[in-house]
Amino acid sequence: MTPTIATIMNHRSVRHFTEQAITAANLEQILNCALAASTSSFIQCSSIIRVSSSDSREKLAQFAGGQPYVASAAEFLVFCADFNRHRQIHPDAQLGFTEQTLIGAVDTALMGQNALLAAESLGLGGVFIGGIRNNPQQVSELLDLPQHVLPLFGLCIGYPAREPEQKPRLPLNIVLHQDKYQALDFEEVAAYDQHILEYYAARSSNSKQVTWSQQITATLSKESRPFMKEFLQRQGFSEK
Repeated sequence: MTPTIATIMNHRSVRHFTEQAITAANLEQILNCALAASTSSFIQCSSIIRVSSSDSREKLAQFAGGQPYVASAAEFLVFCADFNRHRQIHPDAQLGFTEQTLIGAVDTALMGQNALLAAESLGLGGVFIGGIRNNPQQVSELLDLPQHVLPLFGLCIGYPAREPEQKPRLPLNIVLHQDKYQALDFEEVAAYDQHILEYYAARSSNSKQVTWSQQITATLSKESRPFMKEFLQRQGFSEK
């Protein structure tokens, strides 16, 4: 197993951090790794906002649904899809297409994953914060985001104060399809549900009794963030 694969396979979301700062050199390496991610058609339609203000961090923690580690992590980065830069270069740029929204989301997610993997390779830990989309308008106003910039997720990075258990993922034989899409094997799902039950019962904090199937049933039984379509269009995304 290579060191890169070992880093990837050891991933876990870290939400408790020490007070140790990240050196400027390490932060620069993390950010440069983010920039090295693949980009569709070389459009490079992502921006990263490093939030250092303690006041802004506290507000973002609340906007994200009361997640205190947004404020306490050594670094907090907000990853945005950004076509405003292109509009400044080319004022007549044709923007607002749904495909551009997809490109922006994909490219920005690749940058975020690169950043977290780089951080983990340096002995740091982190967690992605999709909760900033709970209040996207307030986040945009706080960060002074213009039209054609979309805040997608945040990333907390710091030195882990504890190492949480690794949450089991779906097994490969459920996720991988050969040549064509294949029917779901419910026996495999049942085995995975049992694995998740055992994981939640045994983990050191926030134990609970719920299967993965029960979790997704609860999550997908209602609309999440129903305001998002209106916000996207207000920011100049997915208008057509």
